[in-house]
Amino acid sequence: MSNHLFDAIRAAANLDDLFIETPDGRTWTYGDMFSQCARLAAALDSLGVRPDDRVAVQVEKSPEALMLYLACIMCGAIYLPLNTAYTLVELDYFISDAEPRLVVCAPGSLEGIVPLAARYGAHVETLDDAGGGSLLDLAKDEDSDFVTAQRGPDDMAAILYTSGTTGRSKGAMLTHGNLLSNAATLRDCWRFTSKDRLIHALPIFHTHGLFVASNVTLLSGASMFFLAKFDADEVLKLMRTATVLMGVPTFYVRLAQHHGLTQEAAAKMRLFVSGSAPLLAETHRAFAQMTGQAILERYGMTETNMNTSNPYDGDRIAGTVGFPLPGVSLRVTEPESGRPVPDGETGMIEVKGPNVFKGYWRMPEKTQAEFRADGFFITGDLGRIDDRGYVHIVGRGKDLVISGGYNIYPKEVESEIDQIAGVVESAVIGVPHPDFGEGVTAVVVKTANSLLDEQSVLNGLKDRLARYKQPKRVIFVDDLPRNTMGKVQKNVLRDLCAELYSSS
Repeated sequence: MSNHLFDAIRAAANLDDLFIETPDGRTWTYGDMFSQCARLAAALDSLGVRPDDRVAVQVEKSPEALMLYLACIMCGAIYLPLNTAYTLVELDYFISDAEPRLVVCAPGSLEGIVPLAARYGAHVETLDDAGGGSLLDLAKDEDSDFVTAQRGPDDMAAILYTSGTTGRSKGAMLTHGNLLSNAATLRDCWRFTSKDRLIHALPIFHTHGLFVASNVTLLSGASMFFLAKFDADEVLKLMRTATVLMGVPTFYVRLAQHHGLTQEAAAKMRLFVSGSAPLLAETHRAFAQMTGQAILERYGMTETNMNTSNPYDGDRIAGTVGFPLPGVSLRVTEPESGRPVPDGETGMIEVKGPNVFKGYWRMPEKTQAEFRADGFFITGDLGRIDDRGYVHIVGRGKDLVISGGYNIYPKEVESEIDQIAGVVESAVIGVPHPDFGEGVTAVVVKTANSLLDEQSVLNGLKDRLARYKQPKRVIFVDDLPRNTMGKVQKNVLRDLCAELYSSS
């Protein structure tokens, strides 16, 4: 039987080659990994998980968690990774919307998640970050000869929830063909081979760490140092024997501030990739001066995986995201009409290719609205193409905030702030931040004589929103600026707060 993505990964691997190494010395060969995936897939099957069933996963990063993703691919289930920072309030929406057959959580979260999952008919198992948990206990008793489920390129492999431009998060449906085509393209463009060793310090509930970093490594038969989180000291130590680092801009800011980052320290590295948020030109220049290597910046999104990349050979230009990837068509259009604009002019970025998702889970009208009649997906990002063909991301429609590589929809944060006693109204904006790209910033109007202060607003959000969505600062004003139609002018607020984090 053919399993589109998993069989391609298996074909690229040498079973005796190293796959993963962790800082505490644990190692897995590709053979070890495939055996563990088969046992996990058999355990999922024993729990009643069938092809096209959803498996929702909110666990800490570990090699076993990555293998659970692959086990879902192997048995035909649809993998649904959830940010470890999500609160029970937020999880309620995702579980009610996706209706997973199984929820896998950290042991410490079991008490809160069991009754929540039960409301929607989902079973719950646990997985910890040290190779333990009830799911691993089940898998230990299974054989490693599980037969992979038959899957084709149009079959769904994953649902990733993404902040939209209206209302709640939307589930982007990604197929085996989406994931495989993009990983193969990036492998070729970035010259990955089985000799590469990736430093993997990204989370694996996000497109960047799960699909870009992991799938490209797997499809190359390469290996990875698997870190639970980014640590500059550890990364610099690993650079002596690694070849590639993939990171968000914050990684490179931290490295550039480290006294140990030198040309000698980076001598064995062949590639530094940055994505998920805009990389400041000053970070690009500082890193190049210290290491002699230019960071390769690329552009993608949850719905499309990667769309563009600066060249492996050729100029990697700060402030740009390079050229459309092979097989990906990209155009810049007038947002309303969809008519292409001339090079050099700003408009809406639209893309089309085998990387582009199938649509939004159970949202056919929203899906139809986001695609042009000729199949181009409207990204919501504003950009332009320069005279050399490089794509520049200028901004985003609808005021989406990207902080530390994560999408935050202001309306969700504003709704929680507005429920706090003493708040009249609020506006949430993204303000340039040296570490996070943008800092989530709340501008609040409070009632007359209210004693509300910044800390009380922040305290009121702690248990309501994931940490990355919580404002870094709260600014109080007498009134929010509005245009003649009564719409809040967030551009005015961004100008007002533009220097807020400049000395951070």
